[in-house]
Amino acid sequence: MKKRRRPVHLHVMVSEEELALIRERMAEAGIRNMGAYVRKMALNGYVLHVDLSPVRELVSLQRRCSNNLNQVAVTANTYGGIYPDDIKRLQQDYADLWEPLSELLKKLSEIVGS
Repeated sequence: MKKRRRPVHLHVMVSEEELALIRERMAEAGIRNMGAYVRKMALNGYVLHVDLSPVRELVSLQRRCSNNLNQVAVTANTYGGIYPDDIKRLQQDYADLWEPLSELLKKLSEIVGS
């Protein structure tokens, strides 16, 4: 028989309203497992749910910048030069990347500073 990682059973009684509120907060935190949610709350007192969509956008921008940089490097190595338009496009891509990154870092510092 396989040993359980958590062999102690904990039983808690709640009202219908409390259960509804717990489920609502679980949904807000993006947690579907009741045991995981209750354990996290009992041990740490809070659950932090982070919306990573701005980070995904930044990763996409970073990939585009890297791809463009690689294309310019191939052109420079193959033909021995870089066109000014290529450099301007790279500069614009990096500017597009840094602006949302700065905003995200500012928001994170506000959360951490609180």
